[in-house]
Amino acid sequence: MHDQRICLIGGSGFIGSYIAEHLAKQEASLTIATRNRDRHKASLIVLPKTELVSTNVHHPLALQELLAGHDAVVSMVGILHGARKDFERAHVELLDKIINSCRKQGIRRLVHISALGADPHGPSDYQQTKGIAEQHLRDSGLDWTILRPSVVFGRGDSFLTLFAGLLDKLPLLPLAGAHTRFAPIWADDLARAVVACLGQPHTVGQSLDLTGPRSYSLAELVTYVGRLRGTKRPIVPLPSGLAMLQAGLMELLPGHTLMSRDNVRSLSVDNVSPHPFPSQLLGFAPTPLEVVAPQYLGRDEVNLILADYRRDAAR
Repeated sequence: MHDQRICLIGGSGFIGSYIAEHLAKQEASLTIATRNRDRHKASLIVLPKTELVSTNVHHPLALQELLAGHDAVVSMVGILHGARKDFERAHVELLDKIINSCRKQGIRRLVHISALGADPHGPSDYQQTKGIAEQHLRDSGLDWTILRPSVVFGRGDSFLTLFAGLLDKLPLLPLAGAHTRFAPIWADDLARAVVACLGQPHTVGQSLDLTGPRSYSLAELVTYVGRLRGTKRPIVPLPSGLAMLQAGLMELLPGHTLMSRDNVRSLSVDNVSPHPFPSQLLGFAPTPLEVVAPQYLGRDEVNLILADYRRDAAR
């Protein structure tokens, strides 16, 4: 892979940083699109053969210029909150633009990170638009691979880390989707899957569900985080009506939205897969949550991550 030029779109965020590090170890030449080069250059520009480019990937001409001369593209843009038009713009319209730009630049290989539960007929705008985007990619004629991870955890995440912060502050935790099941996958394993797909032609045309070795209810995950941090709190499962009311009120609060009504709709279905992790295809087995989470859920680490998260939300 040392002679490949690979463009990461959405690559300056949490998952992208893991992917960039793994690809850099493979001596690939990387171009990472970002909206804020100065913020990310300290962590990403130090990677060998890596260039950060400030550009508007939603602008077709800017996107074509960005992709010129590359051998492959990894797309991973996603949002969790917003109106329907925001989800369509980020998930569907942008992927359509990436597909068109790849065609015009003669790029065949596209690895797309979608989401487990993506479904044009799913209960939420998030799941529907992710599913529609997958359909468009399957019909693109490109050499595509779709990766569908369950919830992703790891140092810098906005999932377990946020629950750790809430448990630090609240005497009890009202929890929407308490019984919804997840099969969390480590961000490092997701990055390894991307590298494997780019290096193995037999993954072309495959949609791969990426899950960890165990599934947990959301309440079990929150309880585990509290046990790690010594902040065990009572969990109050919310029925769907109260969960929607809580989320609607949280949407009205200033700052970054922690929970939206669309999130509650997503939580109405389990985020697990009937298929096992594709270990034989990718060449490795997924890492258990319990091996990784204790390494980054210490109090000082969580406080630093949450401070960065709040700064991002304020921008």
